[in-house]
Amino acid sequence: MKIYVTDPDGVEHALAAVEGWRVMEIIRDHGLPIKAECGGACACATCHVYVDEDWVEKIPAMRDDEEEMLDEAFNVADNSRLSCQIIMSEELDGLKVSLAPADYQI
Repeated sequence: MKIYVTDPDGVEHALAAVEGWRVMEIIRDHGLPIKAECGGACACATCHVYVDEDWVEKIPAMRDDEEEMLDEAFNVADNSRLSCQIIMSEELDGLKVSLAPADYQI
């Protein structure tokens, strides 16, 4: 399985993905610059990503706690999600996301 992650510089990275892992973990473990300060506890919004429009309806619905955290994030859009709340599955093979600019570490 793979996910495709575009960094704020516009470079797309094809990452090998493991079923059951959080998308945030996959991004972080491949060395891409994502803060993910709370480690996936849905407590910080520093793993904010934009889900490609073709995938928005294919990922599980947002829970209330995720929506509350996104209310605290910068640069939020209609396709914003916390990557710690998206669990990789075969149905998400090929998922495309972009790192939100405020979460990009230089």
